Amino acid sequence: MPGPRDSLTDVAGLLVGHHHELDDATMGSGSATGCTVVRALGGATAAVDVRGGGPGTRETDLLDPSHSVQHVNAILLTAGSAYGLAAADGVMRWLEEHGQGIPMGSPDHVVPIVPAAVIFDLPVGDWAARPTAEFGYLAAAAAATEFATGSVGAGVGARAGVLKGGVGTASTVIEGGPADGVTVAALMVANPVGAVFDPRTGLLWGVGTLGPASFGMRTPDVNQLWAALALEPKGTALNTTIGVVATDAALSSASCKRIAVAGHDGLARAIRPAHSPLDGDTIFAVSTGTRPVTAESMVPAAFSAELPVLAAVTEAAAIVVEKAIVRALLDATSVAGIPTYRQIFTSAFGGSGA
Repeated sequence: MPGPRDSLTDVAGLLVGHHHELDDATMGSGSATGCTVVRALGGATAAVDVRGGGPGTRETDLLDPSHSVQHVNAILLTAGSAYGLAAADGVMRWLEEHGQGIPMGSPDHVVPIVPAAVIFDLPVGDWAARPTAEFGYLAAAAAATEFATGSVGAGVGARAGVLKGGVGTASTVIEGGPADGVTVAALMVANPVGAVFDPRTGLLWGVGTLGPASFGMRTPDVNQLWAALALEPKGTALNTTIGVVATDAALSSASCKRIAVAGHDGLARAIRPAHSPLDGDTIFAVSTGTRPVTAESMVPAAFSAELPVLAAVTEAAAIVVEKAIVRALLDATSVAGIPTYRQIFTSAFGGSGA
């Protein structure tokens, strides 16, 4: 079952904020760029898994489970390709002003840990319009439990194959078994070179696990499918889908690494091809640790005591990533003339489009 918000912030201790600029954007002029910040109150254990051939990242080496720092204070998902990494400086500034980071002796001396990943969306709007440190600062300041999805934040200029991409989120609460009551959630920015819908049916690839009815969808009219197949390809060299998977289960950095790996399974279900040389697909995983993990007596001594809970969390991670990508596509609004799934496939919803 989804959490109360069906959102990343169903995981206690996480907040999400956006900042973007959008003004009469076309392909090559105007502004359509932004960033999204996930803040972890009090810090969170984290790891990352980078699968795409063209990633743009910051502080990902730090998240190796064998390295010294095990916690992050925030994660930045940003537009603007490598230029957009500058937004992380603003996130750090906001965190430092609020005393959040690794304590370094004096009370006001902290070093905030802010890993980041980017999407390539520079052709949407003016090439020079990209997130700055001020974007990151404002997104961190705006972080809250309630936040918008679709063409917002890091997803404002995102494209998903031939369709409009964006930001999506989803959550689930595990029922039964050793992970009973554990929440698992995802927030994804969908901007892939790959296709997000089945060329045989027009249904989004990502509805495969939960079924189209769970999204209020049905197989669209074949004429609309033909129209979608006739859309001009994206045509950019770099793309990328990035995101965060989170749980409240108290898990180690090594276990978070396995959650990030499993999250990519959901990405691959929703986007085809995934992890291409033209994408920088990157998923962060965080554990806020607000829900203690009870060791199972039946686990062999050679295995981690976290294993039974971790197995359930990884299974859920793939599902929430898949669902979050679908939500990004269904919640998107057109920017710079890029059509949305709802505009093209009106018959999938039995309405006139949105």
